[in-house]
Amino acid sequence: MEKTLTIFTPAFNRAHTLPRLYESLLRQTSTDFEWLIVNDGSSDDTEVLVQKWISEALIPIRYVHQQNQGMHGAHNTAYKHIVTELNVCIDSDDYMPDNAVEIIVHFWRQHGNEKYAGLIGLDQMMGGGLIGAAFPEDVKETTLLGYYEGGGSGDKKLVYRTEIINRYPEYPIFSGEKYVGLAYKYYLVDQDMPLLVCNEVLCIVEYQQDGSSFSMFRQYWNNPKGFAFYRKERMKVVSSAKRRFIENIHYVSSALMAGEKQFITQSPFPVYTILALPFGWLLKQYIGYKVRKGAKMNFNKTGS
Repeated sequence: MEKTLTIFTPAFNRAHTLPRLYESLLRQTSTDFEWLIVNDGSSDDTEVLVQKWISEALIPIRYVHQQNQGMHGAHNTAYKHIVTELNVCIDSDDYMPDNAVEIIVHFWRQHGNEKYAGLIGLDQMMGGGLIGAAFPEDVKETTLLGYYEGGGSGDKKLVYRTEIINRYPEYPIFSGEKYVGLAYKYYLVDQDMPLLVCNEVLCIVEYQQDGSSFSMFRQYWNNPKGFAFYRKERMKVVSSAKRRFIENIHYVSSALMAGEKQFITQSPFPVYTILALPFGWLLKQYIGYKVRKGAKMNFNKTGS
């Protein structure tokens, strides 16, 4: 019998955290799911672990291995392999409450229909405490962008209808880069249909230490084409002039880092982009300074 939900997990060198997620899936009060693991070019024991779990046959597991493409590339691959009605991404260092699958499937069966792209639920920190805030009780539907533009905060867990998410373009892959913002596709969906609001915790999150500010600046520096693309798409969907100008500042800085010469003519809002030029140039200089400073600190710590 076909399952309702696919839980998909991009994994890059997370063999030390995947067992926690696996154990949480074994504890689920509903078995109406399958687990799809996309090994994004790991060099650790991820494959050995997964093959062991597949042989145990305690839950249905599908496994795909690819060369490293970054999180967005792993999402592209996952969407090609999902056959269930619904899907949700649970990162390799997170896990699910014991009743999360039951909540998702029951909530969708009770409230879902073709009007909605899926549902949006809550993330909780490991050890307790919501990430951001719960949804207001009177809000029954929202878009992701609308939620944040309305003052919402914190990461939220997105469960999409597979048919819907696959209607939209794949994340672009830029040679030598590993990042495009995942929200790119979610904001495209937002333009066409809302999400049902499910005020329940669907994921327990642990933020890894490698998510430091130095790592963030290094991401900007190492993936300028991906960030320029993302900012260009963001400026098309934000509703305020102030936010559009901020997106243009980031777009300019990333385009300059990428060495893109035609970025003004390629901008959906060239006047904003021209006005943002000096601020974007300054942001590029600041990011470069932070990356160099972080690299120097790293060098001093390791002595190599």
